[in-house]
Amino acid sequence: MEGPNSVKSCHSHSFDSGNESGEKATGLAVLITAAMMVVEIVCGWLFNSMALLADGWHMSSHALALGLSLLAYQVARKLSRDERFTFGTWKIEVLGGYSSALMLVGVALLMLYQSVEHLFRPSPIQFDQAIIVAAIGLAVNLVCAFLLQGGHSHDGHSHSHESHSHSHDSHAHSHETHSRPHGHDHHRDINLHSAYLHVLADAATSLLAIVALLGGKFFALNCLDPIMGIVGAFLVLGWARGLIKESALVLLDAQMNAPVVSEVREVIACLPSGAELTDLHVWRVGRGKFACIVSISVQEDLSPELVKEKLAIHEELVHITVEVNRTVSQPSLV
Repeated sequence: MEGPNSVKSCHSHSFDSGNESGEKATGLAVLITAAMMVVEIVCGWLFNSMALLADGWHMSSHALALGLSLLAYQVARKLSRDERFTFGTWKIEVLGGYSSALMLVGVALLMLYQSVEHLFRPSPIQFDQAIIVAAIGLAVNLVCAFLLQGGHSHDGHSHSHESHSHSHDSHAHSHETHSRPHGHDHHRDINLHSAYLHVLADAATSLLAIVALLGGKFFALNCLDPIMGIVGAFLVLGWARGLIKESALVLLDAQMNAPVVSEVREVIACLPSGAELTDLHVWRVGRGKFACIVSISVQEDLSPELVKEKLAIHEELVHITVEVNRTVSQPSLV
């Protein structure tokens, strides 16, 4: 039998239920992208096209990123009931994006090196074959983008979620559940959306390869081929930089500049009893979902449940802990 002071969790701390349609779309995109990657690299080597090779290597980075996204989905789903993850397994997806971004930097540097080398040591290019392969690569990218967009549109943003809130007043605990509808932005799958943007960036690089090859064939501008390879390399570096910054901030819980933080401060400022915010911690626990710890100092009694009720109007707050401390007025000395 459990003693009177035993504590038992009454709800799940996993705030994301996964994205089955997005996982399936990502898996199919991985297969298609990997197949086309092999074709472009081989043909770029055979036809001596630096732009085509750069596009192939760029596509390899996307195949890797898509593969990591797929792996993140699978691992997060497999470990979703593991109690070691106190706020669920969503950050596994974020870690996958961070890892793919680091690898993407290496691929971009390789593209840049090969393109610069080809710029100073040009060699003949078989334009007709290279243009055909690049056009097929562009078509593949657009197909993958369509698949990932479809998975994104069915990620369940029309459903409601449960918000679990904890109130702490001295040693008292109170649990409430709030159910509110979500908008599209709050339910966007970051893992899938990053893969979608990755494919769009690859499509842009394929288009650059086609422009370079057409310029070389019809206007004898052979220098366009390595130049477009350099442009493609910087595109990859720019995308990698953005992904590293975004995912690192989430992994390091650097979320105190999120709009919801200002919303929490506004709620506390409007509370009665001379409430003063003494401590605030906000961090991300899911797709558009945040947890927060709020510590308040008051001059008169204030129910933690009232604070919860006020904060609960912000649907992105799915896990709330409130601590209320009453200040004791010191008697004046005469």
